[in-house]
Amino acid sequence: MTGNKVVFTPCKSYQKEDIQPATVKLLQELGNLDKIIKPGQKVLLKVNLLMKKPAEAGVTTHPALVETIVNQVQSLGAKVIIADSPGGPFTKGWLKGIYRETWMEDVAKKTGAQLNWNFQQEDFSYPEGKILKQITLAHDIKEADVIISLAKLKTHGFTIYTGAVKNLFGTIPGLLKADYHLRMSDIRDFSNMLVDVAEFVKPQISIIDAVIAMEGSGPSAGDLKQVGLLGASTNPHALDLACCHLIGLSPKRVFTLQKAIERKLVVENFEDLDIKGMLSADLKPIPFKVPASSRSRHLPIPLPEVLDKFFYNILRPKPDFIHEKCIGCGLCARNCPAKCIQMIETKPYVDLTQCIRCFCCQELCPERAVEIKRGKLSRILFR
Repeated sequence: MTGNKVVFTPCKSYQKEDIQPATVKLLQELGNLDKIIKPGQKVLLKVNLLMKKPAEAGVTTHPALVETIVNQVQSLGAKVIIADSPGGPFTKGWLKGIYRETWMEDVAKKTGAQLNWNFQQEDFSYPEGKILKQITLAHDIKEADVIISLAKLKTHGFTIYTGAVKNLFGTIPGLLKADYHLRMSDIRDFSNMLVDVAEFVKPQISIIDAVIAMEGSGPSAGDLKQVGLLGASTNPHALDLACCHLIGLSPKRVFTLQKAIERKLVVENFEDLDIKGMLSADLKPIPFKVPASSRSRHLPIPLPEVLDKFFYNILRPKPDFIHEKCIGCGLCARNCPAKCIQMIETKPYVDLTQCIRCFCCQELCPERAVEIKRGKLSRILFR
């Protein structure tokens, strides 16, 4: 996937009078929608449904955006399926609660779009992959004629940033994502794997919901931040590069972008992107707070990768469980890739010698009862 065109349109709220015209303009500026989507085709909207949270929590793709995209796709005569494989088991019982709490159930009722209830998975050979030579995907992904990725702009405890490329990790079925975390526990390998997934899935359109974004302890426990923009591109890497510029985050800190640049899937600099819909000069960076875990990932001086990994292992942060906030649901333990969290008298305890620092526990905790803590040396070096 190459191409440097990225479109941004202002959108100050999720109210219909704001989101609908902004979305129409976004796709008009992107262009060729009627050439991408044909009557009778099956279009899969890959949304971000990380966890059971309502729209106002800012954790998931906003239902108002999903509804407007559904309407525009349906106006071209196509059928729409709304889909994701969020954290947890890929089962009807789990997804039913997710669809209800994230208001996707309401969107489907209002528009006639289908929710994905197909839990089959399929293995695909991918010899071109840098990390993955075989990819297992939810069955509906490769059955779709067109894939539109609808991501949410957020910071992330493990990958620092989550957007168009990271959203496609949700095409990997259920608990298999934990296996990928375990097998590729180094951030470079994990990020290279995410690029493999993005290149195999190849969404025809990637859209990022940045009306309200999340900074700090994302992707689920951060602070909401008004950005007031929608972004789109046919190249998810280009869209991520533009969004990182938007939040004041150097692409050198985002390993999915580093790996995409190494593979020549995207240009190196924001200035080389073809920005449409708004002037590049108007897209001034809005500095975002990054997760505490990311501050010890980049040393003050550049080092060879082997040394960089060595020092990161010494300085790396750790998950800290706040038992006073914990409700004892056990999501953290059930979804821990390394199986190093035990529930003792309904409270989680982690074996840090086995912890791979993926921070899935923090990502999936519904009560914000997991914080990422840095050691004293890390706090001194990375203030």
